[in-house]
Amino acid sequence: MELCYQLPVLPLDRPVPKHVLSRRGAISFSSSSSLFGAPDPRQLSQRRGAISYDSSDQTALYIRMLGDVRVRSQVGFEPERRGSHPYLGVDFRTLHSRAESAGSIPARRVRRLFSFQRHLLSSRLLRGAPHLNPLHILDEDYCGQAKCMLEKVGSWNFDIFLFDRLTNGNSLVFLTFHLLNQYGLIELFQLDMVKVRQFLVLVQEDYHNQNPYHNAVHAADVTQAMHCYLREPKLAQSLTSFDILLGLLAAATHDLDHPGVNQPFLIKTNHYLAALYRNTSVLENHHWRSAVGLLRETELFSHLPAEDSIERQLGSLILATDISRQNEYLSRFRTHLDENNLCLGHASHRHFVLQMALKCADICNPCRPWELSKQWSEKVTEEFFHQGDIEKKHKLEISPLCDSEANTIASVQIGFMTYVVEPLFAEWARFSDTRLSQTMLGHLGLNKASWSLLATHLQPTTDDLFSSFSFVR
Repeated sequence: MELCYQLPVLPLDRPVPKHVLSRRGAISFSSSSSLFGAPDPRQLSQRRGAISYDSSDQTALYIRMLGDVRVRSQVGFEPERRGSHPYLGVDFRTLHSRAESAGSIPARRVRRLFSFQRHLLSSRLLRGAPHLNPLHILDEDYCGQAKCMLEKVGSWNFDIFLFDRLTNGNSLVFLTFHLLNQYGLIELFQLDMVKVRQFLVLVQEDYHNQNPYHNAVHAADVTQAMHCYLREPKLAQSLTSFDILLGLLAAATHDLDHPGVNQPFLIKTNHYLAALYRNTSVLENHHWRSAVGLLRETELFSHLPAEDSIERQLGSLILATDISRQNEYLSRFRTHLDENNLCLGHASHRHFVLQMALKCADICNPCRPWELSKQWSEKVTEEFFHQGDIEKKHKLEISPLCDSEANTIASVQIGFMTYVVEPLFAEWARFSDTRLSQTMLGHLGLNKASWSLLATHLQPTTDDLFSSFSFVR
């Protein structure tokens, strides 16, 4: 057997800090850390490793973890298996990948080359150092267009797809960094700008961009939506800088390391994450823990006394995005509004409103203009149907909404809008009756009507749609 990936070598002349050696554990590493002194990112395309160490032994060893070790056998490549179910032959990193044509340069590699070049350019500009290479003229032109878009980042019509193209796939990094700086959070909390950039790059790299929907562009879109909500009068007048920091970080990391399949799929295939989190908010717990891991790795908040509080409250926000708990949060929100007892002067009430804002941001696609909403609808349905195809292949029960033969994009979207989106945004409009809320409800109604016109005769009945979304009722 031989390893399919060339394992990086830890430089022997790099000292291991004493505070690290004082405890037993592991330090994860990333290909993106090359931006800050590690090997060339073109050589390390996946972030899934760690430095294993022991307090009694200062020798560090890079290892591959969590199913990313592959071995070459006589019958071909197979990912490391966990458990006994045949599904575990599926590599989540390539689940939604498209085959590259023979002899062509992989598109991901091309994007990474441009991405690395752009990061070098931005680093030089950050230091105020001029660049002399005329080949950067095109780069500067695209950066200029992206900068113009950021001037209107608070617009509900913000085209995240265009922004992602202008930043060569770095929309999450550029948008989140811009917002942190715009709110004055970097200066207020005395954050190290290099650590902020490093953290955001690692976050972006931990999203699986081969997923049609749950990828870094979705995270950037949710972060932009959260920014729009934070600017709403009730929130802008009440939220503290700490609340805003939590809201933006939660939005950027809320789907971190999403495998492109849902929780029921992980549970019925005995995935190790389902066992680890005891079949409860499996994905959300994983997103939260992954985010905490990156915060600790970069030591972004190590200088703040509230570091533990940040991690706990970040988890509370991310866990609120569990769609299976939708009715729980919606009922609580409705009760608060009926009794008119939401007091944003109380930290617990502000935190609850942040949870509801993140839930709205996470599923706001049907409330966007049709040109944007339609693209998101096609992407999420593609991901659902791909999961259904995997379930069919391995003779598993097909998850609701994932059967491409029994559902259409229109039927899935109409059901989602009717039973999930409309109830949530109706209550949000009661809480924040603003022009933005009315705009979102207006787009929602128009988009639902558009999907109804596009619906085919194969569209399921209303009762079928209700049963598919009954888990949130």
